[in-house]
Amino acid sequence: MHVDRYFEDWTIGERIETESVLLDEAHIVEFARAYDPQPFHLDADTARGTKFGRLIASGWQTAAITMRLIVDCGLFGTHGGIGMGVDELRWLKPVFPGDSLHVIGEAVSARAKPGAKSGIVHFKLTTLNQHGETVMTQTAIVMVPCRPGAPA
Repeated sequence: MHVDRYFEDWTIGERIETESVLLDEAHIVEFARAYDPQPFHLDADTARGTKFGRLIASGWQTAAITMRLIVDCGLFGTHGGIGMGVDELRWLKPVFPGDSLHVIGEAVSARAKPGAKSGIVHFKLTTLNQHGETVMTQTAIVMVPCRPGAPA
């Protein structure tokens, strides 16, 4: 359940962990057909001949799943957060069919915008597989609304 979450509610170092999502071969291939049709995302037989040795998910699919998980867990509250960019996006390990992904989000910095009705929070997002291995990292830069009536 999402709750109201405002800029003033975030504490630097605060962490949130999401639920997990399981990826299967059909979802990996479906995403690849639509958005990243490279051979190692599309066909298990072809993927066996690549450096990965088997089918892998697109890094962009991992990024999209990460976004879905952080929204579903309520990281941005009921009002959402406006993405302003991503720094230091890194795909560190391949994601395979059968992997289960979850995300740890940590508020690493916050900057008030004097006179504005929002502030900027940097969230370090770490996406991990079922073995606790980090598969992707990024720092999301998010405009978060201030609490109504909070001093500007």
